Amino acid sequence: MIDLYYWGTPNGHKITIALEEMGLEYQIFPINISENDQFQPDFLKISPNNKIPAIVDQQGPRGEPISVFESGAILQYLGRKTGMFYPTDEQERVEVEQWLMWQMGGFGPMLGQNHHFNRYAPEKIPYAIERYINESKRLYGVLNKQLTGQKFVAGEYSIADMAILPWALSHEWQSINLEDFPYVKDYVTRLTARPAVQKALSIQV
Repeated sequence: MIDLYYWGTPNGHKITIALEEMGLEYQIFPINISENDQFQPDFLKISPNNKIPAIVDQQGPRGEPISVFESGAILQYLGRKTGMFYPTDEQERVEVEQWLMWQMGGFGPMLGQNHHFNRYAPEKIPYAIERYINESKRLYGVLNKQLTGQKFVAGEYSIADMAILPWALSHEWQSINLEDFPYVKDYVTRLTARPAVQKALSIQV
């Protein structure tokens, strides 16, 4: 059994997608970030960066519980644990890891800033809005090019795709028209047709 500390954000969706795709048994512990649950001492013991998601695997690698925070690290851990969606061949693994890191270092943070300045900032700052919209468009262009001629970012379906998809689902928040990125549009349609993805995205807490 895996305990998932979760809220329904793109980063949270990454892990529910992985758990559903891998067929792992899990239970959800809601962390309501709008009520600052992420700052509670018990949660900080699991996720010292006070961010969701985080997991506790009750059957860790030494037969004891292990906690993991940061969504990319969780995806890698689950991939190693199950042997699914995370290749053991080094060349194939590097392909997956570089696109996972691309999402963690760019496609998530930059789109997150886009969300903030477009939707939530108390003051509309044109420079910031333009900066993050332009960077979002650049990143979508990178993804669109990578998907040319292939269904998934690293060849086969992997944890990298599970990390990328939830952020692309919020494209309208980012002032992104997927008609401008046809391979990304097809990618989103293809991935959201997967039953495990549909189940993961339907989870309400």
